[in-house]
Amino acid sequence: MAVTKEKKTDILKDLDDRFGRASSIYFTDYRGLTVKEMGDLRDRLRAEGIDFRVAKKTLMRLALKHSNLPEAPSEVMQGPVGVAFGYDDVIAAVKILHTFSKEKDSLKILGGLVEGKFISQAEATELAQLPSREELLAKLVGSMNAPISGLYGVLSGLLRNFVYVLKAIEGKAPAAAPTEVVAEDVKTEEAPAEEKAEVVAEDVKTEEAPAEEKAEGGAEVESQSQLLI
Repeated sequence: MAVTKEKKTDILKDLDDRFGRASSIYFTDYRGLTVKEMGDLRDRLRAEGIDFRVAKKTLMRLALKHSNLPEAPSEVMQGPVGVAFGYDDVIAAVKILHTFSKEKDSLKILGGLVEGKFISQAEATELAQLPSREELLAKLVGSMNAPISGLYGVLSGLLRNFVYVLKAIEGKAPAAAPTEVVAEDVKTEEAPAEEKAEVVAEDVKTEEAPAEEKAEGGAEVESQSQLLI
């Protein structure tokens, strides 16, 4: 059954949209898959937010051109092509395709387009064997929790030791502490008394100085009086 021109236009418009938004695109040869198997593949991809489209090579090439993407290599465009579009995680789509291809030999990964650059079939397979984003995040969280748990253990040990010291002080030396405090209080009270004594002495000296000055002044007056006589 031939595809009408209007239908081709709709398919091309849909491909243009997905090629323009996808961060990773993987081309597959799906010939030999049953309708049920194709439905299973679509369901697995859809569960991860990945779209799967089947179209003729001519429409695929036009969609790549409309999205300003490089031309697909000849080994990718062989026969009917099924394309998986990933929008967030660039590895998720190829991991699902790789796992499914192990279960069903009819599905073959032909290559991919990641961040605007084509990768070969071998490179796509290597990419599929890398840890997923969730696995990497789990490892990162684990590595972050390790030093935190160690720090918690150290702080807990210090806190326990501090509590033991407080209990020992409370049980053995409650009477010695007030004696030291009283001694300090006595010293604190005696200090002002010494300071007052020094102040009084200074005041006495200050008051005696004018008397001596008066005596010296009287002697000078008497001597002057004798000279006048």
